[in-house]
Amino acid sequence: MDRGDLANLTAFVAVADQRSFRAAASRLGVTPSALSHSMRQLEERHGVRLLHRTTRSVSVTDAGLRLLERLRPAIEQIAGALEDLNQERQRPLGRLRIYATHLAAAAIIAPIWGRFLSAYPEVHLELAVGEAPIDIVAKGFDAGIGPHDRAPADMIAVRVMAPMKVAVVGAAVYFARRRPPRTPEDLARHSCVQYRRQADGDVGDVFAWPFERNRKSLQISVDGRVMVNDPDLAVRAAVDGLGIAYTIEALAEPFLRSGQLVRVLEDWSPSFEGLFLYYPGHRQVPATLRALIDMIRAARGSVPARSSRENPFMKD
Repeated sequence: MDRGDLANLTAFVAVADQRSFRAAASRLGVTPSALSHSMRQLEERHGVRLLHRTTRSVSVTDAGLRLLERLRPAIEQIAGALEDLNQERQRPLGRLRIYATHLAAAAIIAPIWGRFLSAYPEVHLELAVGEAPIDIVAKGFDAGIGPHDRAPADMIAVRVMAPMKVAVVGAAVYFARRRPPRTPEDLARHSCVQYRRQADGDVGDVFAWPFERNRKSLQISVDGRVMVNDPDLAVRAAVDGLGIAYTIEALAEPFLRSGQLVRVLEDWSPSFEGLFLYYPGHRQVPATLRALIDMIRAARGSVPARSSRENPFMKD
């Protein structure tokens, strides 16, 4: 079908409904002469008269009536599809696909997804977790969440988590047996949950714990009977009383709130770079994605400027 046919067919339905070129032109926002030209084009292209017209009146031919009978449902379907698009622009609905690092999924999405889906019952949320950078557009995702360097230069990046405060934590049952550390050096007398950045990393890949206070910085190599390469597992080991863990405040917070974990060395705990949500830089941000961004920001409050310290729990 010629791309001009759809406009001409829409014009034909308007003229047939109004039985007047002037009234139909007013409804379509065009001039009567332009509308008359469109009808002549349509009739000449298909070699069929669709309208009887005189200077006083307009009526539909028998062929025009048959065409109108088949056109009207199609025009209504198109109008309905356009109205659905308009509704989607105005209110969140449909599927929202997010690709996030493990830390981003746990710290950003999981705390608000119940509230988000309750507030927007027509939304279906799909959350895919992965550490490898991917082309989110090619994979069909609406947005990604991770460190700032994951966002391609041609995408919009929105900060959704402030610099993340470190939490050094242990279980109450652990500290019932051992005096809590007062300085980072005291960790030498404790069992700590060691962290290796990569599962196949070498010995040098074991993470030394950074601390800072009053412009003094330290890196402490700790010892312990458990080593993991996942921040959630480090927290779980601490909850189970296996030692002191060095983690992100957002991951430890539920257990601190419940009393399962106790925080130590808070005055020595630095902050690491926060997280960003990134999406293709189109002018029209989908209403569903906009609603998610707004809810994340409302839940996390104001977002300070970025930290220069790289987050060690983000794997390359």
